[in-house]
Amino acid sequence: MISLMPNTSMAIQLDPAERTQLEKWESSYGTPQQVALRCRIILGALAGQDNVSIAEQLGVSRPTVQLWRKRVSDQGIGQVWEIAPGRGRKPQYDQDKIIQATLRSKPKGMTHWSCRLMAEAQEVSKNTVNRLWQLHNLKPHLSRTFKLSRDAKFLEKLTDVVGLYLNPPDKTLVLCLDEKSQIQALDRTQPGLPLKKGRCGTMTHDYKRNGTTTLFAAMNVLDGKVIGECHSRHRHQEWLNFLRRLDREFPKDIQLHLVMDNYGTHKEPHVKAWLKKHRRFVCHFVPTSSSWLNLVERWFRELTEKAIRRGSFLSVPDLKQAIEKFMDAWNENPKPFIWTATVEDIIKKIDRARARAEQIKPGSTLPRGKKKAAGL
Repeated sequence: MISLMPNTSMAIQLDPAERTQLEKWESSYGTPQQVALRCRIILGALAGQDNVSIAEQLGVSRPTVQLWRKRVSDQGIGQVWEIAPGRGRKPQYDQDKIIQATLRSKPKGMTHWSCRLMAEAQEVSKNTVNRLWQLHNLKPHLSRTFKLSRDAKFLEKLTDVVGLYLNPPDKTLVLCLDEKSQIQALDRTQPGLPLKKGRCGTMTHDYKRNGTTTLFAAMNVLDGKVIGECHSRHRHQEWLNFLRRLDREFPKDIQLHLVMDNYGTHKEPHVKAWLKKHRRFVCHFVPTSSSWLNLVERWFRELTEKAIRRGSFLSVPDLKQAIEKFMDAWNENPKPFIWTATVEDIIKKIDRARARAEQIKPGSTLPRGKKKAAGL
């Protein structure tokens, strides 16, 4: 322990590690000057100087030196960072007013605030608004799409699918199936400029549309591999052909659990009859407006971002070839998407969103049958 007892000064006892920490704070570039000054006061006391000498050397009053000696001695070195209630610089603007204006109002004739619009309305600088928005994690310029399911059997279907992801049955495979329809073969009107230092790659905003295709895909939840094929249409005939391919791809003694949406093709009478004859296919339907439950949708995003959006395709065969190349490359090094959210966590989040939506528009999230019964 380091102990110092000047004739007229309060003793300070600090560990060597605490003294080292004070020296780091005092010399750090990012330390506020008032904190650095307090560190110098304590370091001077530890060096054997009395209050008068420290005050003269640092240009402060003797009571100030005495104050910080006492605080650090009683409460530790962390006190050099504390500001006593009622002290410090007073705010020149009402922070809560700016935050509430961001949350509760909109600029005239517009959908959301910008830093400069809010700064002008509140008569502060744009940097002040930006700092407050960062502090409170407010991002008025961003939005995301989401829709609450109004399926009357939402909880039942949610529990079924999430349970399948988190605890699949033994000696079975879970496949996520869906169609990505109307994929456009777009040819840009001019060649794009390549990536270079200081400039991103470019492509024209306009394009020539050379037709469309529909991708039928099934992702194995266990290993992340994808089976897919493209068709010009997405009727029940094409869907049956895809199911027959899945029947051929996997050993006959393995039961296949299929996660799919409520698209009419999946429930067409011919499809139902075929599935009835092939008992190893067990269907699990996600709730309506809940495509986020189907993991193959996440793979479709990978396909779109990495193979289609920036591509230029002279014809539908070119587009199909690009899709097949991406699938081949993916299956060489597949990355399964791991589902971690529990039913309880999902329900809590949805309940919060539903409560807020009902405040804005009563009845907007009720199942359709209940909404009619309630006369909304």
